[in-house]
Amino acid sequence: MTACDACLRRTGLIAAIAGRLQIEFKQRGAPARVLALSDEDLLDIGASDDIRRRYADFDAPAARARASAAGLKTVCRCRDEYPDRLRDLADPPAVLHILGDPGVLADAEGVGVVGARRASAYGLDVARTMGRGLSAAEITVVSGLAMGIDSAAHAGALEGPGRTIGVLAASAHIPYPPRGFRLHAAVAERGAVISEMPPGASAHRWCFVARNRIIAALAAATVVVQATERSGSLTTADFANELGRAVGAVPGQVTTRLSGGTHLLIQTGAPLIRDATDALELLAGATGRVFADGGRAAPRPALEEHLETLLAAVEDGHGSLGELAESADEARSALTGLAELERLGLVRRGFAGRWERAA
Repeated sequence: MTACDACLRRTGLIAAIAGRLQIEFKQRGAPARVLALSDEDLLDIGASDDIRRRYADFDAPAARARASAAGLKTVCRCRDEYPDRLRDLADPPAVLHILGDPGVLADAEGVGVVGARRASAYGLDVARTMGRGLSAAEITVVSGLAMGIDSAAHAGALEGPGRTIGVLAASAHIPYPPRGFRLHAAVAERGAVISEMPPGASAHRWCFVARNRIIAALAAATVVVQATERSGSLTTADFANELGRAVGAVPGQVTTRLSGGTHLLIQTGAPLIRDATDALELLAGATGRVFADGGRAAPRPALEEHLETLLAAVEDGHGSLGELAESADEARSALTGLAELERLGLVRRGFAGRWERAA
């Protein structure tokens, strides 16, 4: 699997004039109006004499070697292996740089889970639980590996058997943000991290908007968990709508800015999504697939007796350690059990540190 010379040359050109493209994005408004331009038009936009010379003398074998040295596979839109869903875009990426398993890109029933970087505890919990539930149904979770909702959705997906795809605005082999390097590595191990930008490319503001169109195209349905009315996450929903993909939104408190964008989506007709079950129903409506148990997420695994007892106590409202244990030994045992139940996504820390049912 490798990209052709012409597509690699185009990708190199886009990276070389990335700074100028930020201006074009502001003037033209949408990626399709810029990234669908021919190489000649892109050269006319902002290529210096040096860039024109490098374009004319482009060394495709060297570009392939750089990608290989970074651990990346490449596939271009000229190849049969290129994801069919991306061909629905007016401006499909010329090349995808892939860290991980290229086969995951063929999944036709992925769900995009996106939202605010500065998410609330509520939003993070919903995103992680949704990612876990979708993964339990073996649905691929697609997101952007950003802090906040994106990272929570990926982390949840990694807790189930399903796969996940992270789409980056810059080089696929370099974690962004850097502190997310562990999650970046885990996503690449269990699925793939991809980018249309070549190794060494920096992320300009327009790259994040362009990245969102890839998320929207790869996913059969997109769920926005939290977003302000001016959130960049809403561009993913816009792209999905333009492509005829299903879009849903998670409701939140009416008094918080973080729910302004999702409530706007719901007001304008997006289905209200509460959990992975609702997301699966949205996906079923988009693809016609019938899920087991009427479209519901897979049931939780069987628990050992002491965990069942502990979970039942939490469900009955006994949320503090004092209510769950009468001695130091019982407290240690309860904490161990609660940690396991939390790992399984069955309990969470709620208000004032009390434990409560999560799903």
